[in-house]
Amino acid sequence: MKFLDQEIAPLGMGCWPIGGAMFSGSQSLGYTQVDDDTSIRTIHAALASGIRLFDTAAAYGAGHSERLLGRALERHPDAIVVTKIGIGIDEQSKQISFSPYVKEAVEPAIEDSLVRLKRDCIDVVLLHLNEMPVSEAAAIFDELERIRDLGKIRAYGWSTDFSEKANAMAERNGFKAVEYAMNVFFNAPRMQKVARESGLHSLIRSPLAMGLLSGKYDSATVMPPDDIRATSEDWMEYFKDGHANPDLVKTIDAVRELLTSDGRTMVQGALGWLWGQGAANVPIPGARTPDQIEGLASAVQKGALSENTLAEIESLIDRNPDEPDRSR
Repeated sequence: MKFLDQEIAPLGMGCWPIGGAMFSGSQSLGYTQVDDDTSIRTIHAALASGIRLFDTAAAYGAGHSERLLGRALERHPDAIVVTKIGIGIDEQSKQISFSPYVKEAVEPAIEDSLVRLKRDCIDVVLLHLNEMPVSEAAAIFDELERIRDLGKIRAYGWSTDFSEKANAMAERNGFKAVEYAMNVFFNAPRMQKVARESGLHSLIRSPLAMGLLSGKYDSATVMPPDDIRATSEDWMEYFKDGHANPDLVKTIDAVRELLTSDGRTMVQGALGWLWGQGAANVPIPGARTPDQIEGLASAVQKGALSENTLAEIESLIDRNPDEPDRSR
């Protein structure tokens, strides 16, 4: 498939996990058990497996994820880097902050990301504020368009789960991508429609439901207390108080055989479900080890689930098409 006129595999690597520790006050919002050397090898394994798109953010590890990508991709200018701005960071304390974001902060944030990423131009910069009102976001995107004209970014977009927000910006010249949550548990029909009708690239966040669709976790699993999945954030629906959501575990049990059809692993099936929803979908699952990313990349050969399998899965999942958009 083509992404910004560059041929890529329909799969990216999400780089939130490799960022490691990050905090909002005393609340941990990062991942534990991260090793930088292993993370670099994971990025190189992704490249060797045919993955060319890497999704990160200034906030991930309070700048650390971007710095790791900069090191790992220094000799790979053909790799596509997507990053996000809008959340304040302090690299020394690993603190992130959610102060009101204004257009004057945009260019300094991009300059800082360029330094960390060791790049002269960033392929895509996304607004990282899921719920920012359209009226306020317009000024941010005006500034991103100006910076695009300067040649510091190739395109921009929004990381948001609200379809009306993406739709409001879709006709801007440089607005080329939207990143949103979608997986077997939630099929994001309105956002899929906006992306399809507007010709936007769909970067699929949480394609494996923060690991739940890997099949490795059950209701007895307990996540470490400093892992993001052990938080009580409102949007954290896949894990509750550090345990896999028991209702979603039941859904997995109901569709496991279908997801693993034709010799697929659970991961391959979950990604195949996404490709079955739309050929333009680019899942960006997170990975922390070479084995993980190689397993993810192997799903490309398996491809989309068949139409019959997709239909059977839908018959087993109770969906509410009228559920309003919300942060996920």
